[in-house]
Amino acid sequence: MIEIKVPELGEHIETGTVVQILVKPGAVLKRDQPLIEVETGKATLEVPSPTDGLVAEVLVQVGETVRVGQVILRLAAGADDGGRRTDDGGRKTDDGIQKSEVGSQKSEVGGQPSAPSPNTQHPAAVPPPDTHSPTPLPADALVRWWEQFNDPVLNSLVTRAAQTNLDIRLAESRLRQARAELGVTDAGLWPQLNMNGSAQRSRSPGPGGNGVIGNSFQAGFDAAWELDIFGGTRRAVEAAEADLAAAQESRRDVLVSLLAELAVDYVALRGSQRRLVIARENLAMQQHSAELTRLRFKGGLASALDVANAAAQVASTAAQLPMMEAASQQTIHALCLLLACEPGALTAELSRPGAIPLAPAGIPVGVPSDLLRRRPDIRNAEAQIHGATARIGVALADLFPKFTLSGNAGLSGNKPHTLVDMHNRFWSFGPSATWPIFDAGRILSNVRVQRALQEQALLTYEKTVLTALQEVENALVVSAREQEHVRLLQEAVTANRKALNLALQLYTEGQTDFLSVIEAQRSLYGAEEALALSDQAVATDLISLYKALGGGWKKE
Repeated sequence: MIEIKVPELGEHIETGTVVQILVKPGAVLKRDQPLIEVETGKATLEVPSPTDGLVAEVLVQVGETVRVGQVILRLAAGADDGGRRTDDGGRKTDDGIQKSEVGSQKSEVGGQPSAPSPNTQHPAAVPPPDTHSPTPLPADALVRWWEQFNDPVLNSLVTRAAQTNLDIRLAESRLRQARAELGVTDAGLWPQLNMNGSAQRSRSPGPGGNGVIGNSFQAGFDAAWELDIFGGTRRAVEAAEADLAAAQESRRDVLVSLLAELAVDYVALRGSQRRLVIARENLAMQQHSAELTRLRFKGGLASALDVANAAAQVASTAAQLPMMEAASQQTIHALCLLLACEPGALTAELSRPGAIPLAPAGIPVGVPSDLLRRRPDIRNAEAQIHGATARIGVALADLFPKFTLSGNAGLSGNKPHTLVDMHNRFWSFGPSATWPIFDAGRILSNVRVQRALQEQALLTYEKTVLTALQEVENALVVSAREQEHVRLLQEAVTANRKALNLALQLYTEGQTDFLSVIEAQRSLYGAEEALALSDQAVATDLISLYKALGGGWKKE
């Protein structure tokens, strides 16, 4: 094994000194490079290796604390032709040092790790991508990420939706169902005690054809306890606990999706309202230009074609307003549905135009291992593996004998008052056993079924993890590119506004025709609308990133 350590650097750093390794994920560390420029955030590590030219890619979390002499990466000797190996972002030691050993993730319910089956094999973590994360925010920012937009209306909508949304209430009902089913299964570990009583009048054949008629009264108790020697019931309880954990994660997943959908709809509403304002402002400007053209036409300074073109442009812009207003109303109705209220209930509150929520400067992406712990769908998939593995144990227990302790006791007689006479008491108790000898392969087939279900759960987990990593990477890329898009569109709007002013000046001076003014107005309107859409996209992309990171819930 090749170990990369923080070296002792004499005058630069003393042994035992705590340093901040401010290295972006994916930084390339070459052999014999010292740890330098810690304060400026540029740092490299010496690679003590007998292999010349070794290059290691180390994924170090931004701001992570590393002590001198502690191992931060282990590489297998002879890795790759080029000697390259990527840290898998697995477990951390007690000192917070990240190692390349891929650790299994623990399923947590309410913040506590679940007790896995002895045969449960946690899926291995998928190697993280080479992500260049933005400046991180505090970890708590993910829990209530919508507050980063500093929009009181959005905060109010989120609070109400979390309480009234029908999907959330449905998920909570399923959670209560899973908790009750756990109680049903857990009851199988305990003895069962029943009270019974009966009163009968019967006739039986007698000599000479004369029947004998008599009464029979009985009251007592019976008890039974199936001993869980081979663990079938315990595995069933374990599977029910996993189902409860899955239901809890399903509710969290619904909450994450709800908050993201609500925020996206709210941003879409503010975006459509802004475009509507832009359209009305451009319409007013075009109407002013059309009136100016008519006055110039009356004075013989403009042609009838200029007047017709100006009127056509006004009509085209005005025709867009009804559809924009309809889109805004439809978005308000969508928000009403998320809050479980009738359409139109939020019209008075949301009809007044508002600004598109501004995206915060930093995004708390963190490391991929944190993603695996935060995403409810990943945690749900892991709970499904746990439950499927436990059900294999339930199926295997059917191959072994079942032992039961049972007994009963009571009083019986031919008259009701005899039920209080202890001389009429009866009792019996003893063990019993059953062991299937021949069932035409039913039990073994059931075992194979459960193993296939476990395999499916594992494949689903792997796909869920890869999908989560893909969603985060896509959201990061799109968000970064969209911010660049906004900057360029802002420059375009400024340039188009200057061009329009110049075209109007030249037109009033008679140095150009009205087509130049119309073209400048169209360009400005298109640039302003594109900028509004891009501002909306920036906020929407950030919401998608928060959703991909599993933001919106807190461990209890």
